Amino acid sequence: MQSGIRLAAVDLGSNSFRLEIARLELGQLQRTEYHKETVRQGAGLDADRRLSQDAMQRGWNCLARFAERLAGFQPNQVRAVATQTLREARNRDEFLAVAQQILGFPIDVIAGREEARLIYQGVVHLLPQSDERRLVLDIGGRSTELIIGRGYAAGTMESYRVGSVAWSMRYFGDGVMTAKHFERAEIAAKAVLDDAISTHGRRHWDVAYGCSGTVGAIADTLLLAGRVPTRYQITRDGLDWMRDKLIKAHRFDAIKLEGIKDERKAVIAGGLAVLRALFDLLDIEQLQYAYGALRHGALYDMLDRQHEKTDVRASAIAALAAKFSTDAAQGERVSRTALHLFGQLVPQLKKKQRLEAERQLDWAARLHEIGSRISHSDPHKHGAYILDHADVAGFAMHELHALSQLVLGHRGKLRKLEPRFGDALFMRQLLALRLAVILCHARQDPDDQGIALSADAEPAHGFTLGLRDGWAKAWPQSAHLLREEVLAWQKTPWGLRLS
Repeated sequence: MQSGIRLAAVDLGSNSFRLEIARLELGQLQRTEYHKETVRQGAGLDADRRLSQDAMQRGWNCLARFAERLAGFQPNQVRAVATQTLREARNRDEFLAVAQQILGFPIDVIAGREEARLIYQGVVHLLPQSDERRLVLDIGGRSTELIIGRGYAAGTMESYRVGSVAWSMRYFGDGVMTAKHFERAEIAAKAVLDDAISTHGRRHWDVAYGCSGTVGAIADTLLLAGRVPTRYQITRDGLDWMRDKLIKAHRFDAIKLEGIKDERKAVIAGGLAVLRALFDLLDIEQLQYAYGALRHGALYDMLDRQHEKTDVRASAIAALAAKFSTDAAQGERVSRTALHLFGQLVPQLKKKQRLEAERQLDWAARLHEIGSRISHSDPHKHGAYILDHADVAGFAMHELHALSQLVLGHRGKLRKLEPRFGDALFMRQLLALRLAVILCHARQDPDDQGIALSADAEPAHGFTLGLRDGWAKAWPQSAHLLREEVLAWQKTPWGLRLS
């Protein structure tokens, strides 16, 4: 991306929605605007994990205001990410359908470990470069992320379902803060977080950093009260002092601490209980407040995605393929063949859209056999399940689902993908992948000289695969499989014929 371009990140958190706008200058991002609204969407989840109409409306209203600030931005300049509340919400599709229309840009619901990775990237890009082992923690509204990394490389990442909104509602739900309430909240938090001792304990890191709302509010409060010399420190003594002050206030609405804004009073007790639990479990003596956060990580991730060498998704796909012991040579072979065929089907596709579609097809080809590690029976189904449930760095949940659908459809009947029949781009990707798998069935480079694939303007007329004279006789098994493929496509609105 060229210097001077503006980028924007939208963070749909459980407690607050945030919009960060920055300008790219010589490879560095400089903030130009920042907007935050306390939406408290996480408090709108009912016992059945459904967002209330009021919670959805609060979110839509906020996004409408953000949309005004994003007027004139192009799709490759904006990244919107949603976290734990929308990971949990059973009716998230209902919210997202309206939210994306209002915002004017796609919203990616990201998995917990992907959230952790982006948080780490946001923090370390705004810290001085160092070789120290860093623990980064972020207490959100409904989840807490813990990451250990060195430099720009995040190592051990985890996300836990414990946060300031959830814990405040559950253990301080009557708006009252007592010593007993804090004891119960901290014990419960430790029960959720205690396995972090082995992965994120004191022996694994040199310096501990905390970021985002809860940590920032506590750091501000301790500084303004004179409990620490700078804003960038949180100590055990400081946490004890703050707990005592909240107990003395007794009720949320009676909190009178500089640094605790009105919109945070209802959730600070839960956040403090979680942070105290982390201090005990991970043996933290002092926590350094860090300015970076999820939204900054999303901004830098947009820059990385512009180049294949820096796109973390490519290395993550390779790692996943290796984990399930796929045949790398076959994956490369199928990918090369599929991309050759796909290129004949989309000659007029815009460059950016084509590049992303080709990347997606390449990744699906390299992963199409991952289900074979589980069973040779229906490996395409196992592969699709893995992709729908795996944590893969760099990917939003809907991106992994798109890959899972290609892997699911690379063999077998097509009726299982009927909901996607209206997606012309997906059907072209699917055809290219299925034909590539057939042509490479002997695990040898296929004879694709003289093979031409075309798409009719009308889906009902479908696709035409042209073979040179004598090809079918030279490759009878492949020709047989292609005739079987024609029969499979006859059961869809698209169709396929051999010429």
